[in-house]
Parts: sequence; C-alpha cells; structure tokens
Amino acid sequence: MVDIQTLLLVEAPTLARFACGQRWLTSAIHASAHSPPPRNLLAPNVFSGFSGSRPMTTQQTDSLIKANRQAFASPDIVLHGSVDHAMYNNFRAQLARAKLQGVMVMELSTLGGDPEVARMMGEDVRFQSELYPERRIVFLGKAAVYSAGATLMSFFARENRFVTRGARLMIHERIMMKSLQISGPLTSCLASVRAVLNELEQSIIIQNEGFANLVSGSSVSYEEVLRRAPDNWYIEAEEARSLGLIADIL
Repeated sequence: MVDIQTLLLVEAPTLARFACGQRWLTSAIHASAHSPPPRNLLAPNVFSGFSGSRPMTTQQTDSLIKANRQAFASPDIVLHGSVDHAMYNNFRAQLARAKLQGVMVMELSTLGGDPEVARMMGEDVRFQSELYPERRIVFLGKAAVYSAGATLMSFFARENRFVTRGARLMIHERIMMKSLQISGPLTSCLASVRAVLNELEQSIIIQNEGFANLVSGSSVSYEEVLRRAPDNWYIEAEEARSLGLIADIL
C-alpha cells in the first residue's frame, strides 16, 4: 500500500555534513497540510431529479431502495480484495457490461490498496456519470471500506453512498516508506531532496482533495477529518449515517 505518513525531510545543513560518502537519511515526521478544501471531484447525481448538492430526505432514500431492490440485491459491479490493477481491470470489464439507464449499484469490500488505482476508478465513475446522465451509479460498501476504499467512495456524492449493516469505514493519511540516498555534489543532492519533497507535497494535495469530497455535505468538517486521519479513523455504519457521510444502511 502506498500512503503518506512517514516522511523524509532533509535540510541543506544536513546535506553539507553528509555529502561525502553514502548515507541513508531517514527522519520520521508527522505532516498534515491544512490548505483550503480543494476542487470538487464528486460524480454528479443526476437521476430522478435528485441534486448531488442537496441531501435526500429519509423518504426519498427509502423510496430509492424499495424501487431498486433487485439492483441492490444483485449489484452490477462487485469488487472485493486489494485495490490494485487486477481490481481495476475487473472493474472495467464489469462496467462495460453494466446497464446504461436507471440505478447501477457498485459493491465494494476492501481492506485497502493503491490509492491511485482507487482514483482511476473514481474518475471513471465521474466520467461515466456525465456521459450517461440517465444512469445513476450508487456505491454500496460491504463489511469493510478501508483506506483506498474510502478514497473511491469519496468520488460518490453522499446521496449515492450506502453501506451494509455493521460495515466499517476507515479513513487515514497515505503512507510513504522510502529511503533517500545522498551522494555527490551538494547541488545534485539538493535536487534529489527537492524531488522527494515535491512528491510529498503533491501527494498531500491529492490526499486532501479526497478528504474534502468525502466529507462534503456531511456534519464532519474538513479540519476534523484532517485532524483524525493520521490516527486511522474507524467509523461504524450507524455513526457514518449520523455524521452524514452516507445516505443509508442496508
């Protein structure tokens, strides 16, 4: 799993001290970027007149479930296991066979995986939602929606998120495990360090885009998810519903 919590930070004075010879420099620091909430990546909710920016009422949610019992009972897309390229290929194959109208349910159960693969699937959901506005893609989390699974869920508007009874969500920061070898002229050493720092900074921005979309329309503030994510925030289904992170529990 590729995440960002263990970071490498090397300052110029450190480079000066260790430029001669080869050294492995590893400094563990905690980073949380408190930048303003970034761009919205939510897949539009354009089915049956429900707006992705306006929460559905309990009656509307119940009506959606009752009217689409078969869709929830037999999801068009079923994904389980690690979020990786094998899952992505499976997702694409099932998506190609899925219906183009009405409610299409995507079921997911995962302990995590590659967040960039989760973002690839999320972008496909967003694009497909815009391409086929007469189809509503609904997320159904089953048992465990951890890490990269929560990243994928963040691409769905709150009104399109459902979980099964007793399911758990887990939200955390990405983790990076990397060693940086410093050797050579100081200017080239600085370039290597800056490249790692640039990678970290951009990864934090991408991570926080997902956090902002995950809590959009809920009672959880952007600042709160940034505060709780470093400690692995586990959320039971009932709590997720009470916080407004999901539409309902099946």
